[in-house]
Amino acid sequence: MPILPIDTGRYGSKEIKQIFEEDQRMRYQIQFEATVALAQGQLGVIPSYASEEIVRVASSNSVDLERIKELEAVSDHDTAAMVEALGEQCSLRTRPWIHYGLTSSDVVDTSTSMQIRDVFSIIEPKVSGLAKILINKAVEYQNQPAVGRTHGQHASIIAFGLKFAVWAAEMAMHIKRIEESKKRILRCKTLGVVGTGSLMGEIAPDVQDLVAERLGLFPVEAATQVISREGYAEMQFLFALLGSSLDKIAIEIRNLQRTELAEVEEPFRKGQIGSSAVPIKRNPIKSERVSSLARILHSLVNVSLENVALWHERDLSNSANERFTIPMSGILIDEMLNLITGVVSELQINKQKIISNIDITRGQIYAEFVLQALVKKGIPRFEAYREVQRVAFVALRQREHFRDAIIKDPLLLRELRDVDLDSLFNPKNHLSASSKIIDKVKNLVIETNQKFSLD
Repeated sequence: MPILPIDTGRYGSKEIKQIFEEDQRMRYQIQFEATVALAQGQLGVIPSYASEEIVRVASSNSVDLERIKELEAVSDHDTAAMVEALGEQCSLRTRPWIHYGLTSSDVVDTSTSMQIRDVFSIIEPKVSGLAKILINKAVEYQNQPAVGRTHGQHASIIAFGLKFAVWAAEMAMHIKRIEESKKRILRCKTLGVVGTGSLMGEIAPDVQDLVAERLGLFPVEAATQVISREGYAEMQFLFALLGSSLDKIAIEIRNLQRTELAEVEEPFRKGQIGSSAVPIKRNPIKSERVSSLARILHSLVNVSLENVALWHERDLSNSANERFTIPMSGILIDEMLNLITGVVSELQINKQKIISNIDITRGQIYAEFVLQALVKKGIPRFEAYREVQRVAFVALRQREHFRDAIIKDPLLLRELRDVDLDSLFNPKNHLSASSKIIDKVKNLVIETNQKFSLD
């Protein structure tokens, strides 16, 4: 009976969850055993007949998960049960050479690397695809003036498309981080009980190199009984960092959907219910779900850091929690990417509200540009700053438009008498380098997408 939401189908795609299913994990482990046997046979560590038979049996899918569970019920050791089940399908003369020179951690850790390898292969194209959607939105709205807010207050004019360009650039950077990290995270180990190469002797590193290459992994330079946990901690941090970026997008959408702002709105399908009590509610529930799941991802980083320091050549204090944290991080980041991609691709954008929000402060959003005009007249910056602030604060109290207040003020009017105030108070004149910035991000996204064959 399923207990966790990731088991019920609520979170995560079918493709990502399949990687962590019991049967698939067993397949990874058997593939690893076969790849090791193949390398050992080629290098003369085990007889070629044994190598060939192990590979043949491993490829036949004749090892059954239920049989492994039966054996584990006796041995209380899942890896030993897998090796025993594999041996049952091989001839008597081959059985001594199965798992030769290996320890269970070689199997567990390398198969975990294989899982993470396949998680990356799902996650990276989704991040890249999201970057493409975001940059397309950026280009679409690159000439749309909007309110730029700092500290929750109106600050200055931005291009609405710049919001999407910032997010698109971050997605491209996440792709680069993942690519750069693979050599540290996707590690292969075949060095036995305490990392010496055990029964394979001096040829052990050569076996490991061959296995790593065939599995699309990277051989460890040195290890104890286990692969160092720094790599898993880095993976958890990368996913938590990506999750934080998705959370940032979600929070901005949630804020912009507030009734008072109403600049964007999550897609709301026919028949959807926003509130069981209030019929008019159209809540940003998908963005809120992203924010909620991001908190779980953050917490997993701490667990993975605790796993780095193990006793001597290893203990088991990491083992149980990694059965939770590694699958959870992969499944949850997949869910968050799917959610945000769906929200952004169908995001409803209210241009009229974006425009009307610019005027909420009655022209005070142009204070930066009034200040600039005074500085260009030769007035010392902070003297000009105080004068603009003085007039702006009076206008705010009197609920007067800032432009009108400037015209009424003798000092500012004298200094700005030959300045075109209509131009100064036109939001379209203050997009500055937005289009150029967006164009640079577009090129960055195109470069990233080429790796994943996206248009």
